[in-house]
Amino acid sequence: MNKKIFSGVQPTGNLHLGNYLGAIKNFVQLQNDKKNECIYCVVDLHSITAKQDPKILKKNIRETTAVFIASGLDPQRSIIFNQSAVSAHAEGSWILGCVSRMGWLSRMTQFKEKAGKDKEKASVGLYVYPVLMAADILMFKATHVPVGQDQKQHMEMVRDVAQRFNHHFGDIFVVPKALIAKESAILPGLDGRKMSKSYNNSIPLFLDSNQMRKLIMKIKTNSLEPGEPKSTEACALFDIYQAISKPEESLMFKEQLEKGMAWS
Repeated sequence: MNKKIFSGVQPTGNLHLGNYLGAIKNFVQLQNDKKNECIYCVVDLHSITAKQDPKILKKNIRETTAVFIASGLDPQRSIIFNQSAVSAHAEGSWILGCVSRMGWLSRMTQFKEKAGKDKEKASVGLYVYPVLMAADILMFKATHVPVGQDQKQHMEMVRDVAQRFNHHFGDIFVVPKALIAKESAILPGLDGRKMSKSYNNSIPLFLDSNQMRKLIMKIKTNSLEPGEPKSTEACALFDIYQAISKPEESLMFKEQLEKGMAWS
């Protein structure tokens, strides 16, 4: 049975090494399997949960698309498009919001982390983000969605939404499975935490050699307390090197699909 793959990347600017190793590199691997039908989206509607400058956002959308193609995604073999260009994403989000439950959204740990202590000032968009994610995936009847560990909870909700909708209205949506990246695929940033623009600890893809050298010199090499024995497991620099130097890791999702290891 052929697999239909869907995934997206936010055009928030300055794509970094974690974006490439954790997502885009795997998109190319999935595309290259002829048994897969791949759909990749620049999810600009998701990005506006935070304030955006329209001119910069437009530039970032083009840059993200360029990175897709430069990394090996082929518009002749994969569908590549901009989320807001298809109105059904926003329309579907409203419809699915009417079958989603407050309790499901209230359990989302990512919202709690991003909203911080003052949740009353967080945007409604940030809160209902998983419903839009469900619309993105379900409207294309995707069978598999490559995501990182941090999106696993959101994927559980996508499945809940699909199952609830199907229970009330018949078998409309495919209940998708997640292709979960290994914990080892979570790339540490300059300070040892997960590489993220939110933490200001990422390594951007577009740097010259001097800029890259300066950033690498800042990478934390020992996250242990003074007096504890040192090990490579506590070294963010070693983890980054390991992620770059192991081409076999790119087979991860292929093996999951072939062996039925997708989380469900």
